[in-house]
Amino acid sequence: MPDRGGGPTGPRIRVGRPSRRARTLLLTLGVLAVLGMAFVMFAGFWTDWLWYRSVRYSSVFTTTLWTKIGLFFVFGLLMAVAVGVNVWLAHRLRPPLSAMSMEQQSLDRYRMGIAPFKKWLLIGITALVGLIAGASAASQWRTWLMYVNGVPFHQKDPQFHMDVAFYAFDLPWYRFLLGFGFAATVLGLVAAALTHYLYGGLRITSPGARATAAATGHLSVLLGVFVALKAVAYWLDRYGLAVKSSDFKATDNWTGLRYVDANAYLPAKTILFCIAVICAILFFATLWRRTWQLPVIGFGLMVLSAILIGGLYPAIVQKFQVQPNEQAKEAPYIQKNIDATRKAYEIDDTPIEDYSGKGSSDTKKQRTDADTAASYRLNDPNVVSPTFQQLEQQRKYYQFPTTLDVDRYDGQDTVVGLRELNLGKLDKRNWINDHFVYTHGYGAVTAKGTSTSQGAPQFTESGLPTDGNLGSYDQRIYYGEKTTQYSIVGGPQKELDYEQEDGTQQTTSYKEKSGVNLDNPVNRAAYAVAFSEPQILYSGAIGEGSRILYNRTPKERVEAVAPWLTIDGDPYPTVVGGKIKWVVDAYTTSNGYPYASRTTLGDSTADSLNEGDSQRAVVAQQNQVNYIRNSVKATVDANTGEVKLYTWDSADPVLKTWKKAFPGTVEPKSAIPADLMEHLRYPQDMFKVQRELLSLYHVTKPTQFYNASDAWQVPNDPTKRDNSAVPPYYLSMKLPGQDAQQFSLTTTFTPSGRPNLRAFMAVDADATSKDYGKIRLLRVTEESAQGPEQVQNKLNSWDPVANWVRDMKGADSTVLYGNLLTVPLGKGFLYVEPMYAQGRSSEYPLMRKVAVSYGDRRGFADSLSEALNQAFDVDGATPPAEPEKPGGDTTNPPENSTVKEALADAEKAFEDGQKAMKEGDWSAYGEAQDKLQDALERAEKAQDAADKAAGTEKDGGKNAEKDSAKDAEKDGDKTTG
Repeated sequence: MPDRGGGPTGPRIRVGRPSRRARTLLLTLGVLAVLGMAFVMFAGFWTDWLWYRSVRYSSVFTTTLWTKIGLFFVFGLLMAVAVGVNVWLAHRLRPPLSAMSMEQQSLDRYRMGIAPFKKWLLIGITALVGLIAGASAASQWRTWLMYVNGVPFHQKDPQFHMDVAFYAFDLPWYRFLLGFGFAATVLGLVAAALTHYLYGGLRITSPGARATAAATGHLSVLLGVFVALKAVAYWLDRYGLAVKSSDFKATDNWTGLRYVDANAYLPAKTILFCIAVICAILFFATLWRRTWQLPVIGFGLMVLSAILIGGLYPAIVQKFQVQPNEQAKEAPYIQKNIDATRKAYEIDDTPIEDYSGKGSSDTKKQRTDADTAASYRLNDPNVVSPTFQQLEQQRKYYQFPTTLDVDRYDGQDTVVGLRELNLGKLDKRNWINDHFVYTHGYGAVTAKGTSTSQGAPQFTESGLPTDGNLGSYDQRIYYGEKTTQYSIVGGPQKELDYEQEDGTQQTTSYKEKSGVNLDNPVNRAAYAVAFSEPQILYSGAIGEGSRILYNRTPKERVEAVAPWLTIDGDPYPTVVGGKIKWVVDAYTTSNGYPYASRTTLGDSTADSLNEGDSQRAVVAQQNQVNYIRNSVKATVDANTGEVKLYTWDSADPVLKTWKKAFPGTVEPKSAIPADLMEHLRYPQDMFKVQRELLSLYHVTKPTQFYNASDAWQVPNDPTKRDNSAVPPYYLSMKLPGQDAQQFSLTTTFTPSGRPNLRAFMAVDADATSKDYGKIRLLRVTEESAQGPEQVQNKLNSWDPVANWVRDMKGADSTVLYGNLLTVPLGKGFLYVEPMYAQGRSSEYPLMRKVAVSYGDRRGFADSLSEALNQAFDVDGATPPAEPEKPGGDTTNPPENSTVKEALADAEKAFEDGQKAMKEGDWSAYGEAQDKLQDALERAEKAQDAADKAAGTEKDGGKNAEKDSAKDAEKDGDKTTG
């Protein structure tokens, strides 16, 4: 080793390679880095496996994992072979380089540079493209499982007469294979061309032939494969027309063939298929002819044909055959689209019933019938959450959901909310409190939906611990909609169970087997890495029996154990069998139902309740589907986290396919407990999708559909100002022809672009009913029937309502409008709306008034019964349709006797004054004016006293009286003048 500096006896400085110690250190660090990365990857895999095993759905994990691994290796290897073999073959077919041109001499240094590494370079390139292709293929695990497990629909499309399963399960896989084939061919072609060029098989600037015979044959075969794949693409495109989306007249998501597709595109695709096959054969023929002349001509012909036959010809047909008589030409295809869409969304068995909407004039009968027409929900679950929070929160670290749920207990509609944790309200936040001490919520709180107690909900289950009509049940809530953090339970650290009124804290230790055991140090290390929380590894609060709970929301758990399902946006809790269980509705969907128009789930399910609320939004918000079934009902135990999947639609072929792919994960419908069945209901998101489709597809005649003359729309929520759709409402009610109330889900329609009521839609939502899922659609024949927005506007402008709202605002209170319920009643519609007031110093709203409307009749009172009495003129309580202004009409004076007497004196004094003025007796006129002024002042004082006693001010009356006085004085002044 060379020395620098110093003489023969001076110090030497050794330079050159690092010392053995440094090399050892670097090697150690490198090994540790690799091991660290490997453990991070292992931690993710291991914690997932532990979680699936803990919920007893390990088969879902293994099936998904092995499917992804298989696809990764198979298609990764195929891609690597496709590229590697073509590079190797191009290198093998390279020409001799004895007489190199200038072009080849310039490339010689590149050849020499890669020569020592060409083997490793080839391996590296093929490995890279293989990894990318394998990762892409692994993401298609759903497509593969549906392909290999697909079951027939036993329904054929009207164009090609293929089973729907071909489009739903087979065609997506064929398209993936075709895309993979194109990618492999193009990459192999590019790699082969570069290799041929590098080794002289292809020449760009050199004189003579541009390619050797070997290179010509090799590249021609690859081009032939590409064109052959294009022929397959043309053939599949024929079937793809049945599931192709396009904009057409009334709908932006038209799916299926139209006239131009069946009569221009379909034959064009067939012709192009034949041309592509011939062109591919010409490319393969270059192996013998050694010239590209014919294949290039064929390829040019194919491109020209694609432009003329595939583009220009359909445009000509559309312009000169379809447009002049479009309605007649498109009618058969519109009919196919209507039939397929109605069947795909289960609205094909929805007849339209004509319903007057005008209402009956027999007010006494309507008043009697109104009592039994529905269980009118006065506690709006979208408004009373703050009231639940204030009255039943008990401790500030508990919370209720923003929108409560509606269930049925003892045959009554009931508002339900769970008292879940809100760690953001803890006085002291630290790792122990957040994850060891405060681990669960406590208790279900319920209230009657139809009655209040002094404006507040009338609770049927309340307190901490709760007590009431639900009986004895396990009240701990370890799994809930708001429980998003992980907790570590069951170890040496005690948990807070609940706090008594005197401040005594009850503690507990988790005894269930839910979660993952942390006794194993490997598990602790894996979770420390997975959650980026090193304290999990060494904390003394974790010991024997400690278990970690995570993925704790009902939607997360069901999504994880059944990743092939789409989850409804509104899981709801119910108390059955001594336990709190979350009920989660789940859907099987498809995007491949021929001729059925598509819808975007996020758009179809959006309304005034879930916009901006990610907890209530459907999972696959932007997923477009054209087939949906509520095929699975799932439950999640709020204490143990146990997930159960139950078959609901056993005839659904998509569910059958997934049950074949994941056997044993979904239990039969017969396994649903009887007490749970009583609480199952028709899901909201399914109903919203169906109402969105029925706004257009209630029409069954092609002519009417084409003209869009009867298109409907979902009205805006009249109680909101953001122009969001009115949500559907769960309500026990009687529809025309029914003898008893039925738990239903309801909504309304208005004509497109108009506010009038056009239709009323309801579905039997009681899972125990023989008519469960039956949709009834009442079309309103009365053109002037008022829609929800019109009713709301008229109520708001009505003096009793307007004055009350003004008075509440004057008292610095906020007015909140409850759900505007629509109930069919006696050929008309009864609207019922609770109204709430919340004072500035109050933290929750109370129901103060109920407004009702039936045709031109209205009522507004402290209770529903009084409001109905007013509206239907019972006991003389009906206010006139156009309210009078007190003092404005002396023929109908107010009922207050003092006011009545004072106004009579005022009228007599005014007449005396007019008489005295005509006679010129100015002294008598002055006396009459004094009496007039005195009478008006007495009337005003008496009216103020009456208003004060009633709790409201009659400003209209005051103004009218003052106006009368001013008018009288002006008349006198003019006469005097």
